[in-house]
Amino acid sequence: MIANLQTPPALSRPLSFAVMQVEDLDEVVAIEKSVYSHPWTHGNFVDSIQSGYQCWVLRDAAGMLLGYFFMMAVVDEAHLLNISVHGDMHRRGIGKMLLDQVCAVARQRQMQSILLEVRPSNTRAIEIYLRYGFTEIGRRRDYYPAAGDQREEAIVMRLPL
Repeated sequence: MIANLQTPPALSRPLSFAVMQVEDLDEVVAIEKSVYSHPWTHGNFVDSIQSGYQCWVLRDAAGMLLGYFFMMAVVDEAHLLNISVHGDMHRRGIGKMLLDQVCAVARQRQMQSILLEVRPSNTRAIEIYLRYGFTEIGRRRDYYPAAGDQREEAIVMRLPL
């Protein structure tokens, strides 16, 4: 299923979503490594695809990968495992477009809410999630690996659908 989208004002190219394929992973891993201090591995992505999670890519008309997300359905709640935007495309509405698609896929699967974890240090993502309507529902202590063999807590957020 590929959904054509209205292009955000900051972009001049038509964009489209597609279900992620294993062939997309070299580009996905490259973006992941460029935007995160502790990125997922190639194996994490392969496992997610093979587990049947909802894995989607967003590309422009020229085929450039702009972003992606991984979502797991658990009973009636979608768990957003990973959502990322190409570093050169930040602040252009791509994150919101990805979240719109996350919600559309979750609703299509009859999910009642979306759950995610985010690092407190990822203030840009937190701002986007709050503007989108997510609320903090808790914290997970020592959830993420951090620099110097330390751990960082996770903010747990939920969006009712």
